[in-house]
Amino acid sequence: MFFLIAACFGCGFLVSLVMTRVMIWLSPKWGLIDQPAARKVHTTPKPLGGGIGIWCGVVIPLACAHLAVWWLSRQSELPQWLPREIVPHLSGALERVSLLWSIIGAGTLLSIMGLADDVADLPWQPRLAVQFFVAVGLTFGGVKATVFAPWPWLGIVLTVGWMLVLINSFNFLDNMDGLSGGIALISSLIFATIMLTCLSEPRWFVGAALLILAGSVTGFLCWNWNPARIFMGDTGSYFLGLYVSSMTVVGTFYEPTLADRRHVMLAPLCVLAVPLYDFATVIFIRIKQGRSPFKPDKCHFSHRLVELGLKPRNAVLTVHLATLTTGLGAILLYQVPTWNAAAVVIGLIFCVLCIIAILETVGRQ
Repeated sequence: MFFLIAACFGCGFLVSLVMTRVMIWLSPKWGLIDQPAARKVHTTPKPLGGGIGIWCGVVIPLACAHLAVWWLSRQSELPQWLPREIVPHLSGALERVSLLWSIIGAGTLLSIMGLADDVADLPWQPRLAVQFFVAVGLTFGGVKATVFAPWPWLGIVLTVGWMLVLINSFNFLDNMDGLSGGIALISSLIFATIMLTCLSEPRWFVGAALLILAGSVTGFLCWNWNPARIFMGDTGSYFLGLYVSSMTVVGTFYEPTLADRRHVMLAPLCVLAVPLYDFATVIFIRIKQGRSPFKPDKCHFSHRLVELGLKPRNAVLTVHLATLTTGLGAILLYQVPTWNAAAVVIGLIFCVLCIIAILETVGRQ
């Protein structure tokens, strides 16, 4: 397992580290510059090409891994250095790789749209329309949750809604140095931990894909941590949102051999509770104030923490720690046997969000 973790994480990290540094140099030449504005935290122009570095950090290692698995499958005798626990899964990886590239293709389409938005500031309506059709296409292409319901349409609706919410949630979170990337890193590592250690049999395919994402985001964060030298822009946030949302659907969090533990399907909601909280509260505040839900402003969770007196770096760390706390609750779901015990875990996470809401509301008042 150490070989898999090191190879996946390390490759994603190195490619993203180098490509993000290249984009710091190229972005100004391409006009990818984020100018300071009233709704933004930074006070000097920053390059916006970090999302391309993240994309490269995911796609290049996955392409190399695909070629490696294809080459190994054609060998009459496998190399001795190849970990034995991976061997039985090589044929399965080749069977599922088309689904992975469908997700990458859809993410790339959204990244291209995000790149256009970074350059020309597109209206939110066509952006949301493209996101919707991409989500529907992926759902009918096989990325669909069943949620144990007898009605297939319900799984389609929930999957499309889940993708749309997370795509825009990661986009909303990209408002301070290291924030959205840090959330992606924490969530991908927790999901990978579940895939590789919490199930009766490791899910190498999804676990490896998540580890590559974690490595890629870490390489980007080396240049994005406060004070950031580059931002991911919509190019990166759209890709992260689609990739994470798709992997949480493709990854079977329910354990088929344990019919009494269907409560573990709530794990993605626990891991992403804080991004979902930010998304819901921002939408609520904007609608309450009579503004468009997609009009950018400074009413995000991180901004509200800064209003309480926290420095931006500490506000980001607070959001990260809150995400890690709820994410650990997702891992705990796999250690409890019944819905009653799972309800206690969900209750704890709900209480954490309520405490956050009360403290930040009273503090602003």
